[in-house]
Amino acid sequence: MRRRSVSLLGLAGLLALPLTVMPQAQAADGLVSTGKAVTASSVETSAFGAGLAVDGNAGTRWASLEGVDPQWIRVDLGANHTISRVKLNWEDAYGKTYRIQTSADGSTWTDVYSTTAGDGATDDLTVSGSGRYVRMYGTGRGTAYGYSLWEFEVYGAPSGGGSGGGTAVPFGSHLKPYAAGMLKPSGSQATVDQKVVDYYNRWKSAFVRQNCGNGWYQIISPDADHPYVAEAQGYGMVVTATMAGADPDAKKIFDGLVKWKIDHPSSVNPNLLAAEQDTACKSVNGGDGATDGDMDVAYGLLLADKQWGSTGTYNYKDLALKHIAAIKKDEVNPTTKLLKLGDWSSSGDQYYWITRTSDWMVDHFRAFRTASGDTAWDAVRTAHQTQISRLQSTYASGTGLLPDFVVDTDTTPKPAPGQVLEDPNDGAYWWNACRTPWRVADDAVTSGDSTSLAAARKMNSWIKTKTGGDPNKIAIGYKLNGTQISAGSESAFFAPFAVAAMTDSGSQAWLDALWNKMLATPIDTSSYYSASIQLQVMLTVSGNHWVP
Repeated sequence: MRRRSVSLLGLAGLLALPLTVMPQAQAADGLVSTGKAVTASSVETSAFGAGLAVDGNAGTRWASLEGVDPQWIRVDLGANHTISRVKLNWEDAYGKTYRIQTSADGSTWTDVYSTTAGDGATDDLTVSGSGRYVRMYGTGRGTAYGYSLWEFEVYGAPSGGGSGGGTAVPFGSHLKPYAAGMLKPSGSQATVDQKVVDYYNRWKSAFVRQNCGNGWYQIISPDADHPYVAEAQGYGMVVTATMAGADPDAKKIFDGLVKWKIDHPSSVNPNLLAAEQDTACKSVNGGDGATDGDMDVAYGLLLADKQWGSTGTYNYKDLALKHIAAIKKDEVNPTTKLLKLGDWSSSGDQYYWITRTSDWMVDHFRAFRTASGDTAWDAVRTAHQTQISRLQSTYASGTGLLPDFVVDTDTTPKPAPGQVLEDPNDGAYWWNACRTPWRVADDAVTSGDSTSLAAARKMNSWIKTKTGGDPNKIAIGYKLNGTQISAGSESAFFAPFAVAAMTDSGSQAWLDALWNKMLATPIDTSSYYSASIQLQVMLTVSGNHWVP
């Protein structure tokens, strides 16, 4: 299309806003957006990443998906700034109806410019606003394509206000560094972050629901026994709290999940979440709790307290502490200090001395200790780490793999001899334990703990050798001696090994191969399980997982 200059006084659709908009920007403030962290609602292809709009090169560009509204691109200035000028250098695919918005926290946005009559070319806008984040939010495309910017320039000056409150650790801010020496995928941080945002948006579209009304949000689980399970809600709470800053609806979704948790209490301990709900959103099968879901619910509430504070609609900190205390009371075996399967298991039943390794979330134990001040969580953490090391050395010395279930925890803990709860492979590395490389390595990368590092590295060394460095050869399940159970490829099995790979300085090529495998795998909308695991792995691998 022909390039035209833009006179703001001639834009018929300009909305009345409490700011000054002049025909041409004359602000003396400096360019503050070049090279900063940037995310977008989507990218057309990997060749048009969001970072290309702030790279200072007018020959590279960001482009959104074609034919879809709304779309946005957001730059993180790293600290609060006064904003005096925004310059949009449009490619042929321009925004006809769009807003320029600022935000202190990446969640709550203020319009500083709006038009319904954009005509492309270069829009050089004088605005008056402040914030750490600035975004172009397009709701009407000027062409049949998408939105595309050669450059997105923000001018202003630091105001000394920090992030301005709101979201304390916005996605992409990387304010919580990992232990020294941890790897990340090759490529720019902005590009890696954008891949996570893209996957999150697909995950959100596939699994986040508002069914049955009542202000609830739910994560739907089409591949589980019931449409809503506690495990999925826990995943959703952790994910949405972590994605705050990238998703403007993160807090709204999180609060809807909190309401779901409150309105579906366990029949055993009302401070825990009932494990299963039917299509009518009513709890079923006794309404008792499941440990894996409860662990993530409590962790998600702690993240929310750190992100948004606890003075809003819900007191996240109080809910978290009650949930943590309830886990200790009814989901931790008081004798072994190991997690039980749920609050429904009690002394004398056949499941009381059984535990599930995928529930052993060591970084969660650390967060519970910090939040509650209860030293009992140190003993719980140590008990689980001791068993991880012992199981690896005794039953999987060549692989480091953990079994789905461990029995006889009151005497000599060992892998399940066969089906004890779910499957004949309960004693193998199967559909539960497939998460353990991620869960163990999450603690390793964030804490640098030597026990967690050793366990993660053992699993990483084995799988890298087993597959010859080809993630396509990661099978669906293994016996603890490394014998393959089933052929095929599944995100729930290959993605978790990427977190373990981060712990080994010699595994950069292997980590990159796993990352690229994840990017090349379409999201399976019929499996919240695999998709949710991969998303959380991507959060860690990209450097966005943090411990509250």
